Amino acid sequence: MAGDYYDVLGVSRDADKEEIKRAYRRLARKYHPDVNKEPGAEERFKEINRAYEVLSEPEIRARYDRFGEAGVSGAGAGGYGQDFGDSFADIFESFFSGFGGGMGGPTAARRRTGPTRGDDLRLDLRLEFKEAIFGGEKEIRIRHLETCETCNGTGAKPGTFPKTCSTCGGSGQVRRATRTPFGSFTQVSVCPTCNGTGQMIEEKCVSCGGEGLKEVTKKLKITIPAGVDNGTRLRVSNEGDSGKRGGPAGDLYVFLSVDSTPNFKRDGINVLSDVKISYLQAILGCTLEVETVQGTTSLTIPAGTQPNTVLTLENQGVPRLGNPVSRGDHLITILIDIPTRITNEERELLEQLAQIKGERTGKGGLEGFLGNLFQK
Repeated sequence: MAGDYYDVLGVSRDADKEEIKRAYRRLARKYHPDVNKEPGAEERFKEINRAYEVLSEPEIRARYDRFGEAGVSGAGAGGYGQDFGDSFADIFESFFSGFGGGMGGPTAARRRTGPTRGDDLRLDLRLEFKEAIFGGEKEIRIRHLETCETCNGTGAKPGTFPKTCSTCGGSGQVRRATRTPFGSFTQVSVCPTCNGTGQMIEEKCVSCGGEGLKEVTKKLKITIPAGVDNGTRLRVSNEGDSGKRGGPAGDLYVFLSVDSTPNFKRDGINVLSDVKISYLQAILGCTLEVETVQGTTSLTIPAGTQPNTVLTLENQGVPRLGNPVSRGDHLITILIDIPTRITNEERELLEQLAQIKGERTGKGGLEGFLGNLFQK
């Protein structure tokens, strides 16, 4: 196996799905064993196919990007539930049907006219700050395609049935033989009469217009795991569009974004916040009630606390995604409020304190005292 799958297909690591598919088509056309008889072409073709299997499916690709080959061992061949067999056939039928009689036979036709998986859907969902931290149940509404109940997905008017296409004989394909100096080739294309389904509907179902599927709005309750963050993606199986001709439904992917809050910030699994105290509280120390994501709790400010000191409330942060028993910390930055104006009485007392301090250190003056007191 070649090293990096992106190098195998000749694409960058940020290539989108269409770029990957185009690269795959181009290389597969070049190295397919029915076309390329050079030594090593078959192994190269297998590498290309393996790279496409991994990079064309977002979930498997994400594992590969993070863990390399170790993260996708067993992917393909049903390793993650992705049916690569159908996509492989669909892509290569148009290129290689008729070459040696391999790809254009009855099996390919059955794939085209058989059940097809429904499309995956995406939903963007906003969460409040605490909803993302603690998770819970959330009700959502989606619009997706479901099998038409009137015609049971056939697309035909109740009491009638689709008929075999007279143009392609039910194969969904039309063939044209071409002679070239290199031999005879058979070009296979989608039947223009039935659009590849192999069937013709003479009287369409009025509910779905002959599609066999109807768009409906559905309410779902989904579970938000504790500790999700911006960009977290949840998969809800079988809640995408229904498949055609009895095929399985696609999946619903829910992409999460989290609202900000003025009281807290988040840094991974830690929660950050600020607390402002007076200069007297900083000098003498105190105990305050502070707000956390779980409610109020007591925080002890040690005597002599300096500006921007960070105090830690352990295990008061965000649960670790996938392991809610493990939690981060709440980090509180201490801000000291030094007044711009003081009363005469306060000034007199501070002057006395400054004089005492100056006698001990050899430095006097209120301004110097306060300045030295709150230097980092």
